[in-house]
Amino acid sequence: MRSIVPILTVVAVILGLWYLAAVRLNATWVYDQAARDGVTVSFAELVPMTWSQERPVLPAPHQVAKGLYDGLFGQKITSKRSLVYHGWVTLSATLLGFGFGSVAGILLAVGIVYNRAMDMSVMPWAIASQTIPILAIAPMIIVVLNSMGVTGIVPKAIISAYLSFFPVVVGMVKGLRSPDAMQLDQLRTWNAGGFDSFAKLRLPSSMPYLFASLKVGVAASLVGTIVGELPTGAVAGLGSRLLSGSYYGQTVQIWAALFAAAFVAAGLVAIIGAVERVVLKRMGMAR
Repeated sequence: MRSIVPILTVVAVILGLWYLAAVRLNATWVYDQAARDGVTVSFAELVPMTWSQERPVLPAPHQVAKGLYDGLFGQKITSKRSLVYHGWVTLSATLLGFGFGSVAGILLAVGIVYNRAMDMSVMPWAIASQTIPILAIAPMIIVVLNSMGVTGIVPKAIISAYLSFFPVVVGMVKGLRSPDAMQLDQLRTWNAGGFDSFAKLRLPSSMPYLFASLKVGVAASLVGTIVGELPTGAVAGLGSRLLSGSYYGQTVQIWAALFAAAFVAAGLVAIIGAVERVVLKRMGMAR
């Protein structure tokens, strides 16, 4: 109970502030309608009216919850209105891009640690690549790939990999360099070669750093996939739900898609965390 009460308190405060913000932001429309009808709206009448608008500026929490429930359970999963259907489209591209980005990040990290030329050349470029706004580069990638006949999931996966590889590179480099000089010298006294020092010291030492970076990378990968869905005018994916919601002013739909994306990201991070606990426990690095 001691661990649950603070969490519930924070959630309650957030919900309270959210409801108050919904009243404040949606009140303008209510007052405008009342002025047109020549009637006066009391505060007691105002509150429920601001929490039940069809297209509010800020949907109330219960409206978002209903939209999320209807999208997840109120439709067939094959329906174009189902958040399960759109979530799977986004998730498939995310997993593909995350796989590409993670493998590329690990390989680059190994090269950076063991090759000074790569350390001096690749790492600055990797850092510089992250200064380019993804909203600017995503349409360029999609247009170029479409001109080459590459469509579907691959362009989104490439954008996803672009955002996910950098945290993996940084975390893996930090992890591979975490053994101190005394540990490395001890391996040399045992006549251990470069591969032995990598497999038996550097790689195991990098595992906590790797899993931490993978958690960041998978969340960034999901963001990259959603961003990749926006400039294409996609008809499937959580990005398409955000896009169609903004076109038609369906703010409840937008917020429901945002929460669905947050749940997908939380689930992916939780899976990586579970794998981390199992791996580190088997390696004797965690209880």
